[in-house]
Amino acid sequence: MSDALAAADELNRRARAWRSEPARSTQLEALALAVAANLPVLLWGEPGIGKSAGMERLAERLGVPLETVIASVHEPSDFAGLPIIGDDPAATGVPMAPPDWAVRVAAAGRGLVFFDELSSAPPAVQAALLRVVLERRVGSLTLPGPVRIVAAANPPSSAADGWHLSPPLANRFVHLHWTHDPRTVARGLAGTWPELSVPVVDPARAGGAVARARGAISGFLTARPGLVHHMPADAEARGGAWPSPRSWEMALRLLAAGYATGSAGEAVSAAVVGAVGDGAGLELLSYLEELDLPDPDKVLADPARFALPERGDRQLAFLTAVVSAVQGDLTRRRWEAGWVVLAKAVDAGVPDVAARAAADLAALREPDWPVPEGIDGFVELLQLSGAL
Repeated sequence: MSDALAAADELNRRARAWRSEPARSTQLEALALAVAANLPVLLWGEPGIGKSAGMERLAERLGVPLETVIASVHEPSDFAGLPIIGDDPAATGVPMAPPDWAVRVAAAGRGLVFFDELSSAPPAVQAALLRVVLERRVGSLTLPGPVRIVAAANPPSSAADGWHLSPPLANRFVHLHWTHDPRTVARGLAGTWPELSVPVVDPARAGGAVARARGAISGFLTARPGLVHHMPADAEARGGAWPSPRSWEMALRLLAAGYATGSAGEAVSAAVVGAVGDGAGLELLSYLEELDLPDPDKVLADPARFALPERGDRQLAFLTAVVSAVQGDLTRRRWEAGWVVLAKAVDAGVPDVAARAAADLAALREPDWPVPEGIDGFVELLQLSGAL
């Protein structure tokens, strides 16, 4: 009998064996980008579509342990912790003991935590998960920073005893729709699946990437203030992605990660829309296509050769990015180069566009730095604001 099982096990091993080949998968790249940005991700898809398999491949590609937690079969105390009475509760309090999966991933110091069947978890369990997603705490245990959080959910219509996600929980995730390509599945079952590409941040591009993202998001929301916060009216939409200050901060991190890793535009677009929703996300992407901001670090390296954009929204976004770049790597040379850039707004007859950027740049001045020539056009404004 043992020989028969051994032969069956060998057959099963062969059936599970596969190789990978270079191929593009927007949803896999968007997932990897959000994980690289260390943002909680929620994969939406029908049962059996490969969400769990995608997580296994991602964990293997990253070289980190994977802890899968079926949210729908747990109680709130499994995430909030169970009270353990110590020797002197009045002096030390009552600690909340974490579950074993949290202890394992904390001991490893890194890893992927995968909360499956989230939409099948009742509201009380979802509420307990809020603290895990927001504060990264499970009971009295704090998860290490390198630990990434990913969840999966079936649409309520196809989930067993499905619930809509509560708006506070939904607004803390990047929502990605997990679908299947029949041709990819057919080739995968033949033994070859697409290779998962993990984005790698280029340290040399990190500062400029964050500055560009800050300028783009700030410029867009200045032009479209009504999109800063807009919670949908119906329950199903509130359980997905929608714009709020929190989700815009997520979009900023995703955009910065995209700039710093050179990720494909389709993957960045999917991740950004997954953070702020279809309406706001598509408007932002259209804005970014027309914006085409130059790298602020390159401009600060040679500010005299830079020509200020003609459009007002591009001017505001770029000047915001320049100040952010200076703040991210503050030196006297870069601070003075910032004033050379801002002076071009005065020369172009639009000092009002650079007014806020000038005040922010002036606030970065060290006491022993002399006042640069480029500040002349802003002196009156800065004196009124108290920045000088």
